[in-house]
Amino acid sequence: MTTLGAVFRPQLPPERLRGLALAAEDAGLEELWLWEDCFLASGIATASAALAWTRELRVGVGLLPVPLRNVALTAMEAATLHRLFPGRALLGVGHGVQDWMGQVGARAESPVTLLREYLQALRALLRGETVTTDGRYVRLDRVALDWPPTAPAPVYAGAVGPRSVRLTGEAADGTVLDAGVSADGVRRARELIEEGRAAAGRTGPHPVVVYVHAATGPGADARLAAELKRSGAAGRALGAAGGAERVAAEVRRLAEAGADTVVLQPTADEPDPEGFVRFVAERVRPLVP
Repeated sequence: MTTLGAVFRPQLPPERLRGLALAAEDAGLEELWLWEDCFLASGIATASAALAWTRELRVGVGLLPVPLRNVALTAMEAATLHRLFPGRALLGVGHGVQDWMGQVGARAESPVTLLREYLQALRALLRGETVTTDGRYVRLDRVALDWPPTAPAPVYAGAVGPRSVRLTGEAADGTVLDAGVSADGVRRARELIEEGRAAAGRTGPHPVVVYVHAATGPGADARLAAELKRSGAAGRALGAAGGAERVAAEVRRLAEAGADTVVLQPTADEPDPEGFVRFVAERVRPLVP
């Protein structure tokens, strides 16, 4: 069964999150995803608040930019969320937008090397291991969490380029793909992920989360077109606009291509964010197997 989620975009002020999270839970939405985009809102702070305000809603953060965050701090925060809200937190890490990383003096010369070292250390810390490593970017000396998660805490990684997508299969527990990926792109990503998993000798499930542009209500087609233009994807056949059936058809295409979770991403100018999450849960969900 395909998991369905929606995004709370950080272009909204943080004080809007409570009402939207409650609307999502009341409507039966499975997952609400948040972003840690510079310089809008903290992913961990918003995730912890959304989890505390709700009882069953799963909350994902996709993504936490690794150049911005010491891996020990991310491990501490992740472990705390997993212990406070067992089974409900979904955390992903990624390269971060390189221009933003440059603005804060954290841009890495080799983002792939950094992400590999970070994933290895983060996953080990969350398993309760004592970690000593002296990598190019990640350096830890006998670091262990006093309060590691009491159950497995999967770490997702986001990627765009082929080397990074392959790395997510090698070193992460799941992959997050952005809304610029078509159904064919999801199929290719699955191939790269499996290459990485095979190279690392990994078995077992590896969930793939895919964002997709979506718009509904008045002016949906125009708002989607403007969103694609803003994101540099003008002219590409991405996303869906219109009623529940049109949006659900795009979700089904992505699921057939290999997405385990599809997260509907509203436009930056969505006029009714709370209505959008209700639309996803109440009208699109019944049309997605």
